[in-house]
Amino acid sequence: MKIIAVIPARYEASRFPGKLMQILGEKTVITTTYQNVVETGLFDEVFVATDSELIFNEIQNHGGKAVMTGQHETGSDRIAEAVQNIDCDIVINVQGDEPFLKLEPLKQLIQVFKEDDNQEISLASLKIKLHEKEEIENPNNVKVITDNNGFALYFSRSVIPFHREITYGVDYFKHIGVYAFRKHALLQFSKLEMKPLEISEKIECIRYLEYGMKIKLIETNFIGVGIDTPEDLEKAKKLI
Repeated sequence: MKIIAVIPARYEASRFPGKLMQILGEKTVITTTYQNVVETGLFDEVFVATDSELIFNEIQNHGGKAVMTGQHETGSDRIAEAVQNIDCDIVINVQGDEPFLKLEPLKQLIQVFKEDDNQEISLASLKIKLHEKEEIENPNNVKVITDNNGFALYFSRSVIPFHREITYGVDYFKHIGVYAFRKHALLQFSKLEMKPLEISEKIECIRYLEYGMKIKLIETNFIGVGIDTPEDLEKAKKLI
């Protein structure tokens, strides 16, 4: 089973334009992310997929592999274009703004497919428990609810489930935007038209749910710093 990682990298991020080219320590955010993924040793190949010549050159100049793509609304659509002619079975979509992603959660995702002898799972992703009220209510934290078998019921930037009474003891989970696709499922995903829920929430994996497909969520204890805002970048710098 050939497993590759692809990092979608868009320069003009809506909340923090140019964030992937910001300096984190001695390297840019995107180079830090790329090198950390390579250093896990989990993947046969690692690529950055981008429509930015600036990012393309940044990766190539540091000895990495980059693929130029057209413009896309979502990272998964960008990756689908990038992998069309790449021989692989499993594609891991790692966000370019997650420079501190660790080996263990990536291993957890890969293990899902290694144990799926009947190939019943075509997409898996990660979730982590939220504890603080501020984290739960932050719209930059995408929340996810799952069924008893760990398959996603819905993703939202709103608080889900609704907090009616504290005595109910409901757990809240943040979706970590790392996806593991079977290649054929990724290519199928990219051909599906965006529907209103995905457009409204700006959460790409909702597209899968809107077309009646399943997403397996794996709980992880990974705690990192995703860089969505200038404030996140300052937090990340303290971890270097």
